Amino acid sequence: MGQMGNMAIKGMGLAMESFVSGANTKAECGEVSDAITRQYFEVEDLTFEILLKYQPMARDFRFIRSSIEISYAFLRFGRYAYDITLIRDSFGDITRCGNSRLEDSFRLVERMIREAVHSFAALDLDKARHVQAQEAMTDAIYRERMPALLQSNDIKCALAEALLLRYLERIADHALFMSDSIAYIVTGKHSLRQPAPRSYGV
Repeated sequence: MGQMGNMAIKGMGLAMESFVSGANTKAECGEVSDAITRQYFEVEDLTFEILLKYQPMARDFRFIRSSIEISYAFLRFGRYAYDITLIRDSFGDITRCGNSRLEDSFRLVERMIREAVHSFAALDLDKARHVQAQEAMTDAIYRERMPALLQSNDIKCALAEALLLRYLERIADHALFMSDSIAYIVTGKHSLRQPAPRSYGV
């Protein structure tokens, strides 16, 4: 699980590099995503083996059950990071399309992944709750930018940004679900806010 978290952070860094510097990181990020996927299935097999052999109780059971959900979040982090590099691969260099709000969203989501990974490693509820606050900020950027894109005269940049915002929003949602799983491990309750339905189906 720790390896998966580190690879998810690496994948997000590669995705951000493709956007900020215009580098084509598709191949490297694809390898990271595939490695996370392989480890996801390993975690799934191990958790079922533990459940069948040892019949864990209480917090141990919550940890094992939540490990599947958290490893799936890692898998999605890797896949969405790869999808972001595909935008660069398909659209070409889109560094000219950047804007401060999009970069804010990128950096927020990168921090969310790091804090979600660290909160799981330490089972730290405070860090998990901070992920929740950051997810609300990415939502605000998403709601602010989507209507503005409809008025854009630059179709290439508008499409690229809409895709980026959608992938970042989905990553943020998975980080929120992951933080909720951490709350469940520690307290036995799903106590964190769940993401609200979206108004835009991009």
